[in-house]
Amino acid sequence: MKKILPFFSYLFHPLFIPLFGSLFYFYGHENYLESIAKYLMLIQILLITIMVPLTILYFLKVIGKVDSMMVSDRSQRKVPMAIQLFLMTMLLFNSITIANVPELFYFFLGGMVSTFLALFFLFINMKISIHMIGMSSLTAFVIGISLHDYSNWIFLIAGLLLANGIVASSRLQMQAHTNKELVIGFVVGLVPQLVLWRLWL
Repeated sequence: MKKILPFFSYLFHPLFIPLFGSLFYFYGHENYLESIAKYLMLIQILLITIMVPLTILYFLKVIGKVDSMMVSDRSQRKVPMAIQLFLMTMLLFNSITIANVPELFYFFLGGMVSTFLALFFLFINMKISIHMIGMSSLTAFVIGISLHDYSNWIFLIAGLLLANGIVASSRLQMQAHTNKELVIGFVVGLVPQLVLWRLWL
């Protein structure tokens, strides 16, 4: 089991969470977007939230500013997270707009708030789990969509709750975080999504 757990840290890497949430929104939620519009948005999300950050992380690793793609060192997280905030802002202004995809807009907005809070914690010398931020955000979004559409996603929600626990165990097993950092990360990801529910549920 100890050999398997690290796999979940990579599978549910924070960079993948926006794409997972978007795929669920476009194909698990009732919407009236044409297929071409969905594809174009997904391509933009893939480029801006995964490909560009990965390229930047690789560059930072090459020049010695980060030690790994997981960016485990607290002091090394500030620049990648600030860049991620900037990229998400671009996405919300140009593609994921409140007029076109309101529920997805608030999911991303909640993610931005959580990222900002995680960056704030870094400046007060506390590293919280970005993995747990991503997992709790995604879980809250799926629950919100289920309530919004009156749809039964109970097995997916149960699977995500289980995945939260597995990812937390993975981060502990890899000695990337303490219990406190995992709990705070979970709360920081969850609360902005719940607060923003009031604007679209």
